[in-house]
Amino acid sequence: MKILERALDGWRSLPLAHRVGAVLLAGVAVALAVVLTLAGGPSPPGVDAHPSTAPAAPPGSSPPPAGPGASGAPVSPLTGLPGGAGRILAVKIDNIVNARPQTGLNAADVVYAIEVEGGISRFLAVYDSEHLPPGDTIGPVRSARESDLELLRQYGRAAFVYSGAQRRFLPELDRADVLNRSPLQADSFFRGTSRPAPSNEYVVPSGILRASPDAATARDIGFRFGDPPPGGVPADGLTARMPAASFTFSWSPAAGRYLVALDGKPARTTDGGQLGAPTVVVQRVDERPSPLGLRDSAGHLVPFSPTVGSGEAVVLRDGRAYQGSWSRPGPDDGTTFSYAGQPMTFHPGQVWIVLEPR
Repeated sequence: MKILERALDGWRSLPLAHRVGAVLLAGVAVALAVVLTLAGGPSPPGVDAHPSTAPAAPPGSSPPPAGPGASGAPVSPLTGLPGGAGRILAVKIDNIVNARPQTGLNAADVVYAIEVEGGISRFLAVYDSEHLPPGDTIGPVRSARESDLELLRQYGRAAFVYSGAQRRFLPELDRADVLNRSPLQADSFFRGTSRPAPSNEYVVPSGILRASPDAATARDIGFRFGDPPPGGVPADGLTARMPAASFTFSWSPAAGRYLVALDGKPARTTDGGQLGAPTVVVQRVDERPSPLGLRDSAGHLVPFSPTVGSGEAVVLRDGRAYQGSWSRPGPDDGTTFSYAGQPMTFHPGQVWIVLEPR
């Protein structure tokens, strides 16, 4: 008691302003202790706190839907997988023997196989900026063709990556509704040392996207995803052909994908194992000579694979084949794939489309 009395005497002897300040400091200390207790205490030593930069959502609210998902959750329009829609990057990729194995191809949302001169094939790989390859490298990159521009119209103004083009084709590229991203317009290209030119040019996709803030956002181009329709026939494998190229797709129940063989040999990548996709489409097209009259080095007219119009299509998914059709009324329209008179549903994931001449 005497100790308490002496303390109170000392308190009463303090000037009034000092006593008020002490009370305020004590109140702040108590409030801070309560906040730290509710927040779980301060960060451990050596760990920086990183507060969220996103504004807090109102109580009871949920994020707005950003895709065709039935649950309202964001879903990619190109793969049917969860996630929002990023900007579109399209890369022309070499596919001759010297260009294999490719890099970054397994990360693409959509892979088109297209005939070029000499009956061989090249790929046009379409990426959403949210789904780039982990190594940030794609290639080998090769030159653009007329077929690429018609295909890309349905995606909007994509960032189109290619190594070059015939001189007569350059004005068409300049007029096209794409963001041209060849080594003439961008500095995100480099040459590898493991193979000879011209099959050794690669691109850094993140660099291209930094230079392409206005690239179109991924949108509905006609794909539908969901459970398989009734019907179809068992299909452990199928081979699509071009004059000097073949693509064999073999169903792997363990992998849940059709594994790809190119010209009879398993197709591998440098960064993602064997090529393969849960949905494969063989889109049969009425191939014809170059509308611009472009010729290859031997003087032959180069082929053009039209993708506006209609025709037959075979869709492979879940170990079954569905014989159906494709339709694209105009260059700015998406492509509808149908089976038994209804939109054909793809398995969520990467989609391969082989433009097979008929």
